[in-house]
Amino acid sequence: MREIKAADVTEAVARLAREANLFLGDDVVRALERATEQEESPLGRWVLERIMENARISPAESIPLCQDCGVAVVMLDVGQDVHIVGGGLTAAVEEGIRMGYEEGSLRKSMVQQPFSARVNTKDNTPAVIHTEIVPGDRLRIAVMPKGGGAENKSRLFMLTPSKGREGVIESVLTAVDEAGSDPCPPVIVGVGIGGTSEKVMMLAKKALLRPVGAPNPDAEVAALEQELLRRVNDLGIGPQGLGGRITALAVHVEVFPAHIASLPVGVNLQCHSARHKEAVL
Repeated sequence: MREIKAADVTEAVARLAREANLFLGDDVVRALERATEQEESPLGRWVLERIMENARISPAESIPLCQDCGVAVVMLDVGQDVHIVGGGLTAAVEEGIRMGYEEGSLRKSMVQQPFSARVNTKDNTPAVIHTEIVPGDRLRIAVMPKGGGAENKSRLFMLTPSKGREGVIESVLTAVDEAGSDPCPPVIVGVGIGGTSEKVMMLAKKALLRPVGAPNPDAEVAALEQELLRRVNDLGIGPQGLGGRITALAVHVEVFPAHIASLPVGVNLQCHSARHKEAVL
């Protein structure tokens, strides 16, 4: 059994929260550079150039990439041979979010009693924490600030199996088309297929953690990703919804077995400020 101090978890989460809001990943930057080269609309290219400029200014001046510093989504892969000492794991993560958002001067967006009073918690907690037990003696932490504009456009489709592959495609196109400019395109489209209603939405969100444009290792799924990307970009929404070729930088699909009577499809959109950072303790 390997021990990890709760204080070390807190420190790591705080650092990841700050870095995720300031530093766009190299994979996202490369995808934006490719998009700028491919964009046919002059206005679309101008928008993409401003996005790239923003990504350079943010770390240089310690200004968040986006004013919406998001819900703090934290995904934990907990090795089965790990023991957290000196405090609870959830409490350590929450304290890390408090510290990171305060020290980074990041906007706090979480409100209590969301259907009525909507009082700001003032420290961006609680985080949305997903924990998975995995083999080994390591703790992998991924912090993904998720902005409201993109998250609000999440969609769940509970299809019948007869809808098949084309039904999946039409569901994704519907989600992206109806979202329009709201999720700040060019987006990354996370798609889950299979499982149950809650499983498929988790698959869609976890798909967003994959390096931008990295294909699914399953050849059939990778082919579906490429077709989805082409058809999404044929919608003509374009950067920031102003028209153009590049509506999405990538489509990432994750698949899980399903019940014989079910074909769940989940769609989770990530804005062009695709922020997430990871660490392993």
